[in-house]
Amino acid sequence: MQAGATLLAWGMMFALSATYAAAQTAKSALSTQTWTADNGDGSYTNPIFYDEFSDPDVIKVGDWFYLTGTTMHAMPGLPVLRSKDLVNWEFLSYAVDKLDLGPEYRLEGGTIYGRGIWAPSLRYHNGTFYIFSNVNGRMTQIFTATDPRGPWTHREMKRSLHDLSVLFDDDGKVYAVWDYQDMHIAQLNPDLTDIVPGTEKVLFAKDAGMGEGAHFYKLDGKYYILSANYAGQMRMSAARADSVFGPYEVNRSISQGEDFGLVRGYRLNGKPPPFVLSPPDPSVRESLSLHQGGIVQTDQGEWWGMSMLDANSIGRLVNLSPITWKDGWPYFGLPGNLGRTPRSWQKPKTAMPQPVAVPFERSDSFDATTLKPLWQWNHVPVDGQWSLTERPGALRLHALPAKSFWEAPNSLTQRAVGPESQPTVTLDAANLKDGDVAGLALLNYPYAWIGLEKSAEGLALSFYDQTKDKHVRVKAPASYIYLRADCDFMTETARFSYSVDGKTYVPLGDPFIMAFQLTTFQGVRYALFNYNGTDKPGGYADFDAFNLYQAHPHGTMTPVPYAKKIALTSLKSGKGFSVVGGQLKVGAPGGFDVINRQTGRVALRAGDQFVSVDKAGRVTLKNGAPGTNETFQWIETLTGELTLMSLASDRFLRIDPTTLSLTADSPGPLPDGSDGVRFSWRADGR
Repeated sequence: MQAGATLLAWGMMFALSATYAAAQTAKSALSTQTWTADNGDGSYTNPIFYDEFSDPDVIKVGDWFYLTGTTMHAMPGLPVLRSKDLVNWEFLSYAVDKLDLGPEYRLEGGTIYGRGIWAPSLRYHNGTFYIFSNVNGRMTQIFTATDPRGPWTHREMKRSLHDLSVLFDDDGKVYAVWDYQDMHIAQLNPDLTDIVPGTEKVLFAKDAGMGEGAHFYKLDGKYYILSANYAGQMRMSAARADSVFGPYEVNRSISQGEDFGLVRGYRLNGKPPPFVLSPPDPSVRESLSLHQGGIVQTDQGEWWGMSMLDANSIGRLVNLSPITWKDGWPYFGLPGNLGRTPRSWQKPKTAMPQPVAVPFERSDSFDATTLKPLWQWNHVPVDGQWSLTERPGALRLHALPAKSFWEAPNSLTQRAVGPESQPTVTLDAANLKDGDVAGLALLNYPYAWIGLEKSAEGLALSFYDQTKDKHVRVKAPASYIYLRADCDFMTETARFSYSVDGKTYVPLGDPFIMAFQLTTFQGVRYALFNYNGTDKPGGYADFDAFNLYQAHPHGTMTPVPYAKKIALTSLKSGKGFSVVGGQLKVGAPGGFDVINRQTGRVALRAGDQFVSVDKAGRVTLKNGAPGTNETFQWIETLTGELTLMSLASDRFLRIDPTTLSLTADSPGPLPDGSDGVRFSWRADGR
């Protein structure tokens, strides 16, 4: 007996040692590269973040810009970021740690998916930062702080003002505008908790062209309201007046049609059971276009706008646009292409160059005693049922009762990252109890997960696809395992796999389709979970590391081929262009030298001649040194094809697939590629 006990003890020590060694191996391989919009050459590429940051509101206070956005049911909520150049951002705080307004906020007897905190209005006045935010079924919430790092205080208004925006006027009065299409305005009382009786007014007729998601400003003595209108084609509209109560003049479109050529992806078609997904539809126009955002002026006098793109299952992505003022209206885009935002452009001018910075570290070794700020709980967490200290170096999740992953408390999430990402988690499931299910999920509607399930029969490795309501179960090869999801947000497919050594991964189940939906009102999120499906508390799961690898963390998937000779082919027609007898001819692709014009810009040279564009978009050849007319912004589409935007016309080079004419007159790539704007290129002109 003594010898047996000794052998058992040695066996347990060996197993623990092996688990520890595996955990350390996983931690040492954590990826640190993540998406940055800064191209490192004075230019940037949208989106500013390649993970969901919806309903952005931006302000400038002193030397800094500040930004916040919608977080719905995720806790903590309302992130506050700051930047000096609108491209590189750092995280400061969350305005709310937990918003516990009832049992459904805690996943008790219901959920608040698609509800919670949304459409914030960020403002600064007399030394105080304010965030006004809507909460479904409640009055409008107010969060205040004298330091944007916090602490933040919280109180509730006596009114619910849908998609409000607040203006602190020069005379000390405070106003709010809110609602959809007709929009209301009222003066707020001194403590900002209610409207002043008798001041509420309807501003617009329903068909005037205004939308929702108001952004309210006073600029050079005039009052401006920006809004997002989804009636018909998604767009941004604006209104202006000399008096705060109007009358207001409406401009129906200051931004319209800019979707960077992205195809509308999978959509839910009806409700389960079963889930039915409509496939991607390249023929749909302007359903994803940039909308809902605000404008801000820099110290250098430039105006910039921030708005969001409905980018399919990844969620809503923030984009930065140069603003062109024309006839007193702030158009998103450039003078020759009003309303259209270039995906790549020069960064805002600053007094000092700003270093590349990202707001969050995405991989996590769980070695700290606090969670990294990127992590958010799915609903309000249950304190005492998760820990970073019970086993130092691991996130421990205790299993709480739940019918499914959808209702599981203490699921820890972070926003998925595009265009491609690969989350991998190491899971120690040795202490699961019967009924426990723990693993890695893609939180969406429908969702999918891979994990380990404990039952009386032992430990099973499982994959579940909610779309098909299909389980795949096999005997677990080990209780310590690596779980992975390979996510491609351009094709909107994910493939789950597992490994016992962290080197060789084995797929489990069929590919999972990720769809855009409005049930959670969020994009896909990675989630770590552990719940018990037998309606009782269970054991615990230890997650030793979370590693996020991104294949394309920069604005161009392929580096610009400076100083190389390339041949360009229009993907729609299969034709290229070349110089024949001193003239540009459409046909077989010819070789052009790529000349670096700085900040992501190029000139195309053949011999002593350069491809040249005039303001009308006519394309010719020119001898001599290249200037503005011979310069193009090198811009990749979201799916990696090349587009070239002329600095002379602010429009895109294309080969018309019908007439085979070469022009630079396109406002931007169409989702179906029918305009001939997208090019492929090969090096050395062969």
